[in-house]
Order: sequence, then structure tokens, then C-alpha cells
Amino acid sequence: MSRLGPVITLMAGAVLAMGLGVASTIATPPAGQPAANTAADAPPAEEETTAAPEDDGGATPLPSPSQTEPKKIGKADYGGRVKGTGALIAISVRDGKAIGYFCDGRSEAWFKGTESDGVLRLKGVAHAGSKVTADIADGRAEGSVSVGGGKWRFVAPTVVKPSGLYRATALVRGAKLRAGWIVIKNADGGYDQVGAAFAGTEQVADLPRLDSQEPTAPVTVDDTTVYPEDVDAFIEEMR
Repeated sequence: MSRLGPVITLMAGAVLAMGLGVASTIATPPAGQPAANTAADAPPAEEETTAAPEDDGGATPLPSPSQTEPKKIGKADYGGRVKGTGALIAISVRDGKAIGYFCDGRSEAWFKGTESDGVLRLKGVAHAGSKVTADIADGRAEGSVSVGGGKWRFVAPTVVKPSGLYRATALVRGAKLRAGWIVIKNADGGYDQVGAAFAGTEQVADLPRLDSQEPTAPVTVDDTTVYPEDVDAFIEEMR
């Protein structure tokens, strides 16, 4: 065998070793110098962000509460005594509209107005300054009535026919007659009653009483036959 064989083999190994050393030098950065970035080490891409809503200082308006209609009484009748007087008072309510009548047999006053959420407000029909204010609860109207400069309290429980308010109109010797009555059942089982009538501006004396069991039966007033009506027959005319 030639002596050059071992020498060539040694030279080839030396060359291979030098190549590996160079490759190692390229792959390893000098001390204190960071390694080159790779795709795996690249910083994450910036994420898209959605702009935050502007701060309104907490002043965002709340939804408005729904508007509701006030409660109104469909149909009710009240009658009672006016304290400190000999008068009675009657009040009738129909679908939030109301009329009232105050009478002591010598003087009278008619009222009209409204009821809403249990509050009753009536004004005098022909008497300036006259009024009725009352609260309606627990089956009764309780409040005050002002007539002719006087003011009195009253309590008027719910009533049913034949108790209630009645009215009659007619022509008597060319003058318009208007008469009003209040009928209220008392504790003894009978009926208390008061009324007044005027022909024009003149009061009619001796107004007859109504039949307590049949208050709409005809009666004679100043030689004229009149026909009393219950409140449902004339409330629309007044309110």
C-alpha cells in the first residue's frame, strides 16, 4: 500500500473538522450579542382595537316612565248630612264627571265638576265661590262644602235607589220652575228628605215630599204637575 493513503485520510479529516468549526462559529453569536430573530421568535402583530365609547359622565338618560291615565269612578252615588247644619248633600259620579246638590230646605246650591283618583272637585253652578272638595275612599265621600260664605264638613256614604238626587223642571205662569230633592235612608229604615224649588228667582213655598218608595212619581208644585227625574236622566245636561 502507498504511504500517501494515511496522509490523505488525515488531511481530509482536518478539512472536515475545519468546516464544522466554521459552521459552528456562524451559527453561534459572539458572547453578549443576541441571537438573530426567527419567525418563531418574532413579536406578535398589533391587534386591532375598537375605540371605547366616550364617557358621558354617567348622564345617560333613563327611559321615561310610561304615562298612565288617572283612575276614574265609573258610577257611584253618595249622600249624607252636612255637619253643623240641617242640610243634606248628594253627589253623583259618572265616568269621572260629577254633580252635587246641597239643600237645607231654605237655601240650595248645585255643583258640577270632576272626580279623578279619588279626589272630588266641584264648583257652584249659579253661586260664585261655592264649591265642594272631597276625598272618595272606603265607600264614602268625605270633605267640605262652601256656600254663601259658610263652610262645613260632611261625610256622605254610598247610597242606592231610592236614595239619591232628584230634580224636576217645568214652566209655571211663564217662569221656569226648578226643584231639587235629596232622599237618604236613615238608620231606622225610613227616609230623610229635603228639597227646595224656585220659580225664576222666587222660592216656592210648601214643596211637596217625594214618595220615598217611588221618588219619580208625579207631584204638584204651585198648582202644576211636575215629574221628578233621578240623576241619570239629567246629569249629562248639567256636566
